[in-house]
Amino acid sequence: MPTESSSGGTRSQGSITKTGNGHARRLLIEASWHHRTPYRVGADLRRRQDRATPAARDRGQRANQRLHHRWAAFDARRKRAVVANTAIARELTGWCWSLAVLD
Repeated sequence: MPTESSSGGTRSQGSITKTGNGHARRLLIEASWHHRTPYRVGADLRRRQDRATPAARDRGQRANQRLHHRWAAFDARRKRAVVANTAIARELTGWCWSLAVLD
């Protein structure tokens, strides 16, 4: 699980620890690898997306694009892939959390 300590304009992020649900952590890491290449929607996913609300589709698409652009930025800075992937997983965790508490 990622850690963060923020106060005012200061933001300090800790490492992803091995506390919490190991299966959830593995799924987040695995999902973040899929954002390294540009996101392409297949036929099955397109059918499922067609049943979602336009707002939900837009929010998901913006998140996918943001995560891919983060990957591209890490690659441009020559960050190690496993380090970049962990950072993407941290952001994906925050996005999933926002779905749970904001909607």
